[in-house]
Amino acid sequence: MPTGVMSIATLQKQLAVTELKSVELRTYFADLCRSISASMIDDPQRLTLETNVHATAANSDVSVSMGLIVTELVINAIKHAFPKHTNGGRIIVSFAADGEAWLLSVCDNGTGMPAHTNRGRPGLGTGIVDALSRQLEARVAVVDANPGTRVEVRHSKI
Repeated sequence: MPTGVMSIATLQKQLAVTELKSVELRTYFADLCRSISASMIDDPQRLTLETNVHATAANSDVSVSMGLIVTELVINAIKHAFPKHTNGGRIIVSFAADGEAWLLSVCDNGTGMPAHTNRGRPGLGTGIVDALSRQLEARVAVVDANPGTRVEVRHSKI
């Protein structure tokens, strides 16, 4: 199943459970990450995918965008942060909210981003994350997690 379809299918499952038009993000992200893990991680000794999500809800439109962002960032980490011989790799999807401000992050303990990376033209996945973040009125930051990389999508009302 294509990854964007997987994200939306998981969201639809969550919406079917509730009569409200909001999605419980802890359950949604946990289900989404289980689906990604089952389809893309062949050895749990090599790589694990975890969630650390506060109990909060978001409307279905925001949830779709967040789910697509999580999907893109997790798949990017799986593909690029962990060479095949790696053991003990971890990817953690986190979400915390304080009022209307929130922080969504995907952090890995992989190889990290090379210091000499040419930040020229972004790839399709990066473009999708940037566009969805703008739609959510959020900013994207890439941080050296030493080891690994953390991508933060931050929304704060000023």
